[in-house]
Amino acid sequence: MNIAIQSVHFDASAQLKEFIEKKISKLDKFSDLIIDAEIIMKVVKPEVANNKEASIKLNIKNGELFSNKTADTFEDAIMQNIEALEKQIQKVKEKAKTK
Repeated sequence: MNIAIQSVHFDASAQLKEFIEKKISKLDKFSDLIIDAEIIMKVVKPEVANNKEASIKLNIKNGELFSNKTADTFEDAIMQNIEALEKQIQKVKEKAKTK
């Protein structure tokens, strides 16, 4: 799976990128429908808490899945997105079974 990581108005550390790639790669075990993933991270209003926003778009066969979360850290936002996408993948698989 191809993973594209984009950080808006800041440079993502190598450690953060490795964390994201590791977590996104785990989605592969849920489904072989995933073609690639696009991750966009940005800092929203730096003066407040919960200002790290991360969105993940998964391009899958026959469509795409999307999740956008905001948290105190990018790691937390990524984990929340992963959980949401796992649920979306399960729904797609359930629909495919019923067809």
